[in-house]
Amino acid sequence: MIKATINKIEVEVTEGTTILEAAKKLHLNIPTLCQHPDLTPEGSCGICAVEVEGFPALKRACMTPLEQGWKVNTNTARVRNARKEIVELILSDHDTDCLTCIKNGKCELQNLAAALGIRTFEYPQAGKKKEIDTSSLAIIRDPNKCILCGRCIQVCSKIQTVNALTLSQRGYDTVITTVFGEGMGNSACVNCGQCTVYCPVGALYEKSQVEEVWEALNNPDQHVVVQEAPAIRAMLGEEFGMEPGSLVAGKMHAALRRLKFDAVFDTNFTADLTILEEGTEVVERIKAGKNLPVITSCSPGWIKFMETFYPDLRDYVSTAKSPQQMFGPLSKTYYAELKGISPEKVVSVSIMPCTAKKFEAQRPEMKASGYQDVDYVLTTRELARMLKEAGIDLKEMPDEPADDPLGEYTGAATIFGATGGVMEAALRSAYFLVTGRELENIDILPVRGMAGIKEAEVDVDGLKLKVAVAHGLGNARKLLDKVSDQLTKEGKSEYHFIEIMACPGGCVGGGGQPWGSDMARRARRGETLYEEDKSLPLRRSHENPSVKAIYEKYLGHPYSDKSHHLLHTHYYKRSTLDGKVLLEE
Repeated sequence: MIKATINKIEVEVTEGTTILEAAKKLHLNIPTLCQHPDLTPEGSCGICAVEVEGFPALKRACMTPLEQGWKVNTNTARVRNARKEIVELILSDHDTDCLTCIKNGKCELQNLAAALGIRTFEYPQAGKKKEIDTSSLAIIRDPNKCILCGRCIQVCSKIQTVNALTLSQRGYDTVITTVFGEGMGNSACVNCGQCTVYCPVGALYEKSQVEEVWEALNNPDQHVVVQEAPAIRAMLGEEFGMEPGSLVAGKMHAALRRLKFDAVFDTNFTADLTILEEGTEVVERIKAGKNLPVITSCSPGWIKFMETFYPDLRDYVSTAKSPQQMFGPLSKTYYAELKGISPEKVVSVSIMPCTAKKFEAQRPEMKASGYQDVDYVLTTRELARMLKEAGIDLKEMPDEPADDPLGEYTGAATIFGATGGVMEAALRSAYFLVTGRELENIDILPVRGMAGIKEAEVDVDGLKLKVAVAHGLGNARKLLDKVSDQLTKEGKSEYHFIEIMACPGGCVGGGGQPWGSDMARRARRGETLYEEDKSLPLRRSHENPSVKAIYEKYLGHPYSDKSHHLLHTHYYKRSTLDGKVLLEE
C-alpha cells in the first residue's frame, strides 16, 4: 500500500493503482475521453492531465501509477486550460453538426465540451470533408467525426482479434481506416459492432433501416410482423431512463403494437425451436461419433469469423440457423398459411441486439421461404428511436403478451441472450432427448458468468458430456486454436459441444445495444435474463406447447426434411483480406 494526496486529501491505495483510479476512490472525477474501463489505457488524448508537485510536465492520470508521497492536483488553472485546449483542438478537426449526429445527447466529446465550459471555437474549423464509408451492410464509418482515440482499434484487435481497423498516414493526416482504405464492407470485419459500442462519438454506428420499416408499417397492402431477441427485454428500458437490466418484455410487446405492427411475436419462440433442432443434431452426432465437437451457430458475427479465420472447422458448426433466421421463413410459410396471407405481402422485421444480424439477414442463402426470409433488422437503439419518434414512453406501457402462434416461450429461450445461455438451454433438452427423463437440476451454474472461457461436464446416462463456452472473439480464438490442435494431433477433441458468442457478455453486450456499455453493465443485463428464466412456469425448450404444435402441424419432427429445408443452412470459406466468399478448390 502507498499513501499520497490528491487535491490535499490523503488517499491510500495498492501499489500500481493509477491516479485516475485513486481519484475515483475519493469520489473525484477526472475527465477522460480515450479511456474506457474495459480497455487498456493508452493515454492518446491527454484529457485526463493532472499536475504532480515536483514534476514540470503534466501527467496522464489514466496510465500513470500513483507513487508514495505524491501531491497531485486535478483542478488547477494550468490543468483546466490544458484540457480546454485539447478539446478545442479536437473540435477544430471534428464535424460539429451535433444536432443531426446520431450520438447527439450521448456523445462523450459533446458532454466533455459542455462540462469544460467551451462555448466558442478558438481554432478555425477544418476544411474539406472526408468520404463516409457506407460499404458495409451493417456499420457506417464517418471519419469526419473520428477523434483518433483508438478505442475501436483496440477492441477490434485486442478483444475481438479481427484487426479490421488500423491507423494510416502520419501527423495531421492520420486516419483510422481499413486495409488499403477499401471500406468496412471490403475488409475482414465480422460486423459484430463492438467498435460502435466503444466509440465515444458518432464515428461508428449501425446502418439504419428505420425509414424502410416506417414505410412498411404505413403501407396498407403489407402485413408487417415483428420479432424481438431475448436480450432486448433486458436493455430497451435503459433508453427510457430505466435502471440497467430492467425487464421490459411485456412493455416491449405493448409498445410494438402501438407502432402498429400487425403481429408482435418473440424470437424466444424460435430460440426454443433452435434448441430442438440443434439439440437433436448434437445427439445424432454424439451417437454417430463424428464431427465432434458440435459448435453453436446462433451468433452471426462468430459465423463470419469462423468462415474467415477457421474455415476448416465448418463441418463442426451446427447447421441449425440462428433463432432470427428460423423465424423469418416460418413467418412467410407456417404463419402466412395459418392466416391465409400471401407470403409476398408479409414483411418480417426483427429487433436485435446485434449489428451482425443485419449482415446475416442479407446472406444470399437466407431465402428458404422463397423470399428474403427477414426483410429488415433494427437494433435496440433503432427501436428506441422509433418509439421516441412516435411519442411512445416505454415506462408507461402496460405488460402485454406476445401474439400466437410464434410468441410463446420458455425460460430456456430467454437465457439465450447471456453468454452460456444457449449451452445451458441445450443441455436441459439434450439430456431429455437422450434419456427420456428430465434433468433434475436445470440451473447449470458452471457455464454462467463472465469468465472468458468456461467449461463443464454433465453426466448423461454414463456419458461424460464435456462442454465449453467462449464469449468475445479473442476468447473464441483461444478455444478454437486448442480444438484445432487436438483435432490435428489426436484426431478428436476433448469437447462434445461448444457455445461461442461473438460479443463479450453474449447478446446482452451486442453491437446494437444502448450506448455506454461496459462489462459490469452487461453482467447485470445477463442476470435479468436468468431472473426471468426462474420466474417462468416452463424452463425447458421441449416443453413449449407452441413448439410442439408446429412440429405436429407443420414440420413433422426435429431434423426432418422440412425442418432441414427451412431451419438449417451451410457455410463458406472467406478471404481474410476482404471477407469475400472464396471458391473452393
